[in-house]
Amino acid sequence: MLDLFTAHRGRLVNYAYRIVGDMAHAEDVVQEAYLRLDAAAAEQSLGDPAAYLYRIVRNLSLDIRRRINRERDRMVDDGDDAIGQIEADSPSPETEAGDRADLRIIAETIAALPLRSRTALEMHRFGGCTFREIADHLGISVGRAHSLVIEALEHCRQRLYGK
Repeated sequence: MLDLFTAHRGRLVNYAYRIVGDMAHAEDVVQEAYLRLDAAAAEQSLGDPAAYLYRIVRNLSLDIRRRINRERDRMVDDGDDAIGQIEADSPSPETEAGDRADLRIIAETIAALPLRSRTALEMHRFGGCTFREIADHLGISVGRAHSLVIEALEHCRQRLYGK
């Protein structure tokens, strides 16, 4: 089998190259074909080992070409274009302008709240205080502290969304 392989190796590589389109892959195909031919010859008698070898090269070459095409389909043609399609980590200028306008409305609304409501809201939302801590600070019940925060949030929501 080695003599047969050596005699046909150059033609086999050219044959595989025409199918695969890459010399390195063609060389790999021919090597793999020889290993398979050798294993098949050890197990059974081959009528025409040269034809069998060419068939192995053809089948392996087609498999490699399909794999290369699948990989090519998954690749991006222009990496710079693909990078441009990735969503930015920062908001767009339009989103940023809209968010600043919303923030301005919320800041004005909080500033216009009655002192107890503003204090309760700020302590809860910005200070991370519990309703018990707000109630103790303002000298009111926990239920009233909860109501002040909910009413202040609802007022902000109405001003922001007009509902």
